[in-house]
Amino acid sequence: MNISLFLLLISVIFFQPENEPKFKPHTIDDNVAIGYGLAIGDVDGDRKPDILLADKKQFVWYRNGDWKRFVMVENLTAADNVCIAARDINNDGKVEVAVGAQWNPGETSDTAKSGSVHYLIRPEDPTKLWKPVKLHHEPTIHRMRWVKAADNNFHLIVLPLHGVGNKNGEGNPVNVLCYEVPKSPNTAWKYSVIDHSMHLTHNLDVVESDNRELIYIGGKEGLKIMGFENGNWSVRDWFVQGESFGEVSVNATASLVAGVQPMHGNQLAVYSKINDQVTRNVLTTALNQGHALKFVDLLGMGHSQIIVGWREPDASKKTGIKMYRPDSTNPNSWKEYWIDDNGIACEDLQVADLDGDGKKEIIAAGRATHNLKIYWNKN
Repeated sequence: MNISLFLLLISVIFFQPENEPKFKPHTIDDNVAIGYGLAIGDVDGDRKPDILLADKKQFVWYRNGDWKRFVMVENLTAADNVCIAARDINNDGKVEVAVGAQWNPGETSDTAKSGSVHYLIRPEDPTKLWKPVKLHHEPTIHRMRWVKAADNNFHLIVLPLHGVGNKNGEGNPVNVLCYEVPKSPNTAWKYSVIDHSMHLTHNLDVVESDNRELIYIGGKEGLKIMGFENGNWSVRDWFVQGESFGEVSVNATASLVAGVQPMHGNQLAVYSKINDQVTRNVLTTALNQGHALKFVDLLGMGHSQIIVGWREPDASKKTGIKMYRPDSTNPNSWKEYWIDDNGIACEDLQVADLDGDGKKEIIAAGRATHNLKIYWNKN
């Protein structure tokens, strides 16, 4: 991106009228065990986005409208569930679902005691139990996403937290895994290691690029970008090196990245990159185990705001969710707003337009608060 285009984008961001963000909280489940991970997508084919949740021992979905809860699979492994990926990858109007379980981050060597990857085969009636298909896995499976590799071709990208045998973030690097979907999900799935360079990976974000998608992977060594080209995934660039990332969310239009640092950290930072020059702006150091992050326009202003959640009480003995938006009077300053003031110990969050009004809601799962909430967008 050239300097003049970047300055134009920044001027759009920083000179907008400011209003207090308005979101109406709505608890749809107050009996969540942990709420490890969320995904959004149309499960039942009614053209409305539903909410999917990886809870402690169950993978469930909530039907848009009445928000009734349906169990997809339970007690999949001896240890906890940990992650879920949902996306319509075959263009039939209904999501395909993959899940990760056997969460045991202290065991990095034994695949029988740590990690799992399963694909869930939907029944004719999606409110009934789904059939899990066991796939190859490594220990400490932690995050996964469906990613578009090429036209009509999606891969399942899976991140373990640790490398095999890795101790305290040292030893073998993490194997970033890529699964290709077979014609029949009951047959063998081809998988490959597409990267082996980071000694802890916590999360990833996916960004559209030229009818393909780029993967931004955050971890111990920094933030790297991977793309699919000539039949293979490869590293395109390091956005940042030498700084640890936990959560990461990308605003590709303005070459901006938000990160929670370090892993399970106290800092929320924004990075900009112009002609390979990286600038870091720390918005807060007051988080306690920041664990949820989105960089997205919820206010309809043509630029993105940052939504961050944390799961342990901060210095004010509060957990919650906050929004950060640029201050129109100072481009280096961001204003802070509460979305949820001590009503959720946020483990994960997603954003989606749930009611079809063109405005995106916030959906968040609480760990210690055992709740799942929708924050309806009233802006």
